[in-house]
Amino acid sequence: MLNIVVCMKQVSDPEAPASAYEIDSDSKQVRLKGVPPVLNPFDENALEAALRIKGSHESKVTVISMGKTLAKPVLRKALAAGANELVLLEDAGFGDLDSYTTALLIAAAIKKLGAFDLILTGRQASDTDAGVVGSGIAEILGIPVITIARKMELNNGRLRVERVLTDGFEVVETALPAVVTVSNELGELRSIAMKELIAAQKMPMKSITAQELGIELQSNRRTALLKLFIPKREAHCEIIRGGTPEEAGANLAIKLRESKLIQ
Repeated sequence: MLNIVVCMKQVSDPEAPASAYEIDSDSKQVRLKGVPPVLNPFDENALEAALRIKGSHESKVTVISMGKTLAKPVLRKALAAGANELVLLEDAGFGDLDSYTTALLIAAAIKKLGAFDLILTGRQASDTDAGVVGSGIAEILGIPVITIARKMELNNGRLRVERVLTDGFEVVETALPAVVTVSNELGELRSIAMKELIAAQKMPMKSITAQELGIELQSNRRTALLKLFIPKREAHCEIIRGGTPEEAGANLAIKLRESKLIQ
């Protein structure tokens, strides 16, 4: 049996209106008022990739999600879609982590779960757009990583991946185990019936505590958020006048030269 792990992040709804967002400069957090969180859309692409493999190869799909406060009903969507197991890494200290510490914790959780063959993540998270956790997990576990996948095929124990490029795609093959970050070109998560969503709310979940992972959070941080704010945007307009169009043009040229915008 193929053991597939899908890493899925709970994020603020990227479709929420801008008016629903506010910046808390003191806690250095973005808050979303009145809109529930969702699963990161790119991670849903990764789950769809796992379920497609499961459809053609005997597989177990385990979904891992980590955070300070996790919305269980939202995360159970992965079970409704067809994942076999949902593992939660939830701790008060998981609310302000950098990408390296996040990758370190997830890698530790994956090792704790036991054997794995394929680890899938989204190409990036819709809230930070960093796109480095998947590669970090691969580096920590010492296995290959293929990024920005639009298609995957598994044959005779080898994974064939089409990677998205700016001018097309390239084909890369690797042996397992491996990490693949999945892009939206692979396709959206399949439709889920209401009865499956209801049934998923009663399915059990597994939890792994921060203490069980045995990783000290602060000492492993590589980056720190110094300031979070909305930049001020100012616009200044000056009308250059003249008695005639020719005179206005000449005055404009003089002004541009004085401002050192032209020589």
